[in-house]
Amino acid sequence: MGRYLLRFASLGYVGVLLVAPVGLIFYRAFEHGFGPAWAAVTSPDAVHALKLTLLIAAIAVPANTIFGIFCALAIVRYRFPGFGIVNAVVDLPLAVSPVVVGLSLLLLYGNGGWLAGHNVLFALPGMVLATIFVSLPFVVREVVPVLREIGTEQEQAAATLGASALRIFQRVTWPAIRWAVAYGVVLTMARSLGEFGAVRVVSGHIVGRTETLTLLVQDRNEEFDAVGAYAASVLLALIAIATLLLMNRLRPKEETR
Repeated sequence: MGRYLLRFASLGYVGVLLVAPVGLIFYRAFEHGFGPAWAAVTSPDAVHALKLTLLIAAIAVPANTIFGIFCALAIVRYRFPGFGIVNAVVDLPLAVSPVVVGLSLLLLYGNGGWLAGHNVLFALPGMVLATIFVSLPFVVREVVPVLREIGTEQEQAAATLGASALRIFQRVTWPAIRWAVAYGVVLTMARSLGEFGAVRVVSGHIVGRTETLTLLVQDRNEEFDAVGAYAASVLLALIAIATLLLMNRLRPKEETR
């Protein structure tokens, strides 16, 4: 009895906090039919916002994936001066408000800043930097526990047999961490697609130029265009769901049992 009660309580909790709000957004987006929602997401501003959002994610996700793998290996496999600082700084984006991140970039690259004059603010580079910063920890924090769990015995054995560092990573380390990396990529993708605060500060929110989908949702909401706001939100949700489905599709069947 207690087991079933716990299950129902968990499902109810998830339903109230996640399924119901997301379901309501889908309902509101298509409340008046498919046509108005389709028109909202195919308008020129919405198409540009979608392309810009995907472009930023296409840059930020691979960058943080590569960094996350190397940083996790450095944290777990090596000890170096400043190790504790690096380990703490990786978690900084989780503790600092995205608005503060955007303001920091504004002070750094804006007029009078240390790196002023590089055409970073109110343009794609600034938005990419902000997105990379806020989504930086996820791959690292997914891979670090796995590396600690698998230990170094197999890697040491491969090294003893004469394998190079690259060969060891390809044949020993990567197979063990690849799904931790995949989960980190999914989280990074979701964070990159949904970022609002930091991008809002550094983008200038220029319609048709530096407006992402999240900023488009805000614009449509402030203009009392409920269908446009809900339709853009649905589009963001569908991209995230597609990412999850693709990851599960690519996962070997024996690893899902």
